[in-house]
Amino acid sequence: MRSIVFDLDGTLADTSGDLVAAANACFRQMGAGDMLHAGTDAGTALCGGRAMLALGLERMGQAPDAAVLDRFYPILLDAYEEAIDTHTVFYPGALDAVEALKTAGFKVAICTNKPEYLARLLLMRMGALDLFGALIGADTLPVRKPDPEPLREAARRAGGDPARCLLVGDTITDHTTARAAGVPSVLVTFGPNGADMAGLEPDVLLSDFADLPDAAQRLLI
Repeated sequence: MRSIVFDLDGTLADTSGDLVAAANACFRQMGAGDMLHAGTDAGTALCGGRAMLALGLERMGQAPDAAVLDRFYPILLDAYEEAIDTHTVFYPGALDAVEALKTAGFKVAICTNKPEYLARLLLMRMGALDLFGALIGADTLPVRKPDPEPLREAARRAGGDPARCLLVGDTITDHTTARAAGVPSVLVTFGPNGADMAGLEPDVLLSDFADLPDAAQRLLI
């Protein structure tokens, strides 16, 4: 059984606004103002909480000390959980593509480096959790992307063959994961890092979700 495995942040949904807001809540606790901006810092937001904290600390003139990052990371997660779907939106056509893939007989799953409980909460709040046959988060297994096992496990749990899947993502981490698993890599060009994706030479550069079902048919014969 063929399966399509999606990254979440920056691939299916633009989550940067809520991530940046959570980081800024931390900076306000530190006695500073909002150090990050959703428009210009979206790429950093999609690299994770610690990356956002490190950038904000640098802008405050402080070294991104590991102890400070460890202290504020749980605070960031709590702030994010409280307002996880305020600004987040699915990219145009994302859910239509998921439905079309399912209609065509593909299994669909998510493999994200977001903590699983937050990924589940976000998808539930946005009414999309039941569309996917499986969800693997950063802490579901002992390893996370770019290790290939989370991708393989997402395909398995969705009812697919991990040797007959592909990964749709938006970063070098997703590309490396797919290559390590020996499966096709599809990278989207509409996320914050879109301009950098061509240089990775994925199997498909995706600029419109409407093109994904046909690409999947070609890649997974």
